[in-house]
Amino acid sequence: MAKPKGKELPPPIIVKKITVVAGGHHGGAWKVAYADFVTAMMAFFLLMWLLGATTEKQRKGIADYFTPTLVKTRQGSAGSYGLLGGSSLTDVDSYQFRAGQTGTKTLTIPRDATGGPKDGGSKAKRTAALQQKLQQKLQASPTLAKLAKQVHMTMTPDGIRLDLMDDADFSMFRLGTTLLTPQATQLIQVIAQAIMTEPNGLTVRGHTDSLQWRPGDPANNWSLSAGRAESTRQALMRFGVNEKRFRRIEGVADQEPLVAGDPTDPRNRRMSILLMD
Repeated sequence: MAKPKGKELPPPIIVKKITVVAGGHHGGAWKVAYADFVTAMMAFFLLMWLLGATTEKQRKGIADYFTPTLVKTRQGSAGSYGLLGGSSLTDVDSYQFRAGQTGTKTLTIPRDATGGPKDGGSKAKRTAALQQKLQQKLQASPTLAKLAKQVHMTMTPDGIRLDLMDDADFSMFRLGTTLLTPQATQLIQVIAQAIMTEPNGLTVRGHTDSLQWRPGDPANNWSLSAGRAESTRQALMRFGVNEKRFRRIEGVADQEPLVAGDPTDPRNRRMSILLMD
């Protein structure tokens, strides 16, 4: 067609289409892998930092936090039932042993365990030695052998705790007083003989049940528990325990019952002797 005279045609418009295909070295999959690698390295260096910046006790607490199964097993055996737990020296525990290995709830040590002060081996050995010493002394006479079930030993974060417990047939003190019964005096004498050579500081704590006093009586469970703790301290001193080893004497009345479902249960009446770490 002839160009109109005196007019220029507009330049042609060119549209360029570019198609980008993701894949190969142009893709983003490497970024995901790199992010995973960086995350793993961060976790690794965090672990290294924790190992270097924490104490053995703190590391043990972190390990227990991330191993709930182990904590649950410990709570169900070996005398570790929480703050007020424990078991009799004659009970049997529920740990899974190798063939032929036995133990008690008060203490369970693998046959080939050695360890040192940092990993708990020293404390476990000391607890085992104290348990054996107590058992030997309690089995020395028929009267004392009957009292073995009243002694509960527990390994706690603060040290080894001995609980001297009442029941329906045994009482540490005469009713409503701070006077030790003859059987309780014998029991405390055995305890004193077992711990008198130990270097640890001592805390004595008194517990009562929730039975109320007569109206108008000025006495109460607070003063009674504290008075009984002091009577126990004096009895331990009479039987050879050095006075300078005592760190605290506490009376907590009925605020920490062993049998929470029945605050009047006689087992809530007890004396706790803690050999502090």
